[in-house]
Amino acid sequence: MPDEVRSGLIVREMSGFFWVEAEDGQVYRCRLRGRLLEDAQISDVAAIGDRVTFTLIENDQTGDGVVESVEERTSVFARGARTEGARGSGEAVREHVMVANPEAVFIVTAAAQPAPDWAIIDRLLVIAEQANIPDVTLVVNKVDVSGLDEARATFGHYAAMGYDVAYVSALQDLGIEALRDRMRDRLSAFAGASGVGKSSLLNAIQPGLGRATKQVSNWNEEGMHTTRDSALIKLNFGGYLADTPGMRTVQLFDIDPEELDGYFRDLRPLVGRCKFNDCTHNAEPGCAVRAAVKAGTVSKARWRSYRAIWDELYAALEVY
Repeated sequence: MPDEVRSGLIVREMSGFFWVEAEDGQVYRCRLRGRLLEDAQISDVAAIGDRVTFTLIENDQTGDGVVESVEERTSVFARGARTEGARGSGEAVREHVMVANPEAVFIVTAAAQPAPDWAIIDRLLVIAEQANIPDVTLVVNKVDVSGLDEARATFGHYAAMGYDVAYVSALQDLGIEALRDRMRDRLSAFAGASGVGKSSLLNAIQPGLGRATKQVSNWNEEGMHTTRDSALIKLNFGGYLADTPGMRTVQLFDIDPEELDGYFRDLRPLVGRCKFNDCTHNAEPGCAVRAAVKAGTVSKARWRSYRAIWDELYAALEVY
């Protein structure tokens, strides 16, 4: 007879296999039950961070099992996946779940060297807003390069919107203990552009953590977005970390252009003041958003991010 149904947490995924950590701490390699695969056409039906039930395969001596069900998610940190064209270069036609059920998301940028990639920062914030992630922190690394005062001036508008902004330096061990406290005993996710010093930051949080997450990243097939090889790293001070590889672009999924301004915290309160209900905050008369940009109460960089994403989403609608 098959083993009894067990509960566990998906801590690793690679090439269609899922490693599930059971309640007793033992890890089992599992595949999805066939009926679950039928639901995986437009999104990842199972991902790291998912709570699942599974059974062991009858007469199997390797500890392999079968995922029977996936619990309802409380949140999903996900982006659009490209599944067509050379190296996955087609349109975003399915959801790529980076981590399920994150309790905290840390969006990492550098204060300088390289300069902040506002497009990636703002796209990741839109994803977090759409998913209603309970705790989102913008982590500004390398403040030893820019200076703390300059970093606060550069990123202060995010704090004014209500985001938590952590100013840190991996080199000087500045702000690191506070990050540990926010990650402790939680399922956390790190995401950000390439080259922002994420590995050094992770090593400062826990020795060897950057190397462990880089090993996970190397499982990925270069340039492809049709499969996900990822893992949760267990933290020695409690909790798990899902680290995503450095991003050069971020595609959104299942967002219509007309709802985009609702995911921009600084634009959202102004939308009702626009002259037209369907204002795109581009060239329409009586636009409260553009008036705020002109007055300096809304960052011009944020408005440009909004318009770039709006154009991208509208172009995708025209394709379909």
